[in-house]
Amino acid sequence: MAYKFEQLDVWERALDYIDQIHEIADELPKRERYNLGDQMTRAANSIALNIAEGSTGQSDAEQDRFLRIAIRSLLETVAGLHLVKRRGYLDDLDPLRERIATARPCLRSFRPFALPLTPTPPFERSLPNTTAAFRSEHISRTPATS
Repeated sequence: MAYKFEQLDVWERALDYIDQIHEIADELPKRERYNLGDQMTRAANSIALNIAEGSTGQSDAEQDRFLRIAIRSLLETVAGLHLVKRRGYLDDLDPLRERIATARPCLRSFRPFALPLTPTPPFERSLPNTTAAFRSEHISRTPATS
């Protein structure tokens, strides 16, 4: 049986991003691998772990809390990438720029993932849903398998 988070595009994107961060951390000088590299990889891992934990059937507030932690972890890795660039640890900055660019759609896809667990009050149903198209475009859900 698949878990809800295993069916989310945003979780798959987070896994890809984690792999990229680990590759960069492995390229850092030895003196930074256990400092900046470790910090970046822990923050990157936290992204996927908090998406997973936040996807369980808990309250909207609890789900939102985990997604906010995931977003902060993503921002922490982006800040770490800027430090890598600033300190000149990588000769070729193009892969670094690509990795930073990869973070942007991942960041944008977090907020729409926070679908409410409780029914929408009737007065809110009449309001235009500006995130519905974004949700369907960036967050794919596949049927769970047994």
